[in-house]
Amino acid sequence: MQEYLKANQKRWDQLVNDHKDSPFYDLEGFKKGKDRLRSIELNELGDITGKSLLHLQCHFGMDTLAWARRGAKVTGVDFSPEAIDLAKALSRELDIPAKFFLYGYLPTAQRAVC
Repeated sequence: MQEYLKANQKRWDQLVNDHKDSPFYDLEGFKKGKDRLRSIELNELGDITGKSLLHLQCHFGMDTLAWARRGAKVTGVDFSPEAIDLAKALSRELDIPAKFFLYGYLPTAQRAVC
């Protein structure tokens, strides 16, 4: 089982580079202030100013940072070191306060959030 988990993590590490440059994620638009949150998310959660948000599997943090732009106190976690490194870099570059943590699979994740 461990080899499958390692292969999955390696693949997601590779995808960070693909995704950050893809039109689907539009990272440059996000950096310029484009909001990537969907109306269903916004309508369901309403005003999140000052509320805490934990985003599991945050990838490289764009949605996490989008919630922070709306006033949430955000924490993102992911098992990809490449994703977390980019999320932290974006937080610094865009001056959006956020915490990002690397976590492993379930046993480690449970310890991280409990």
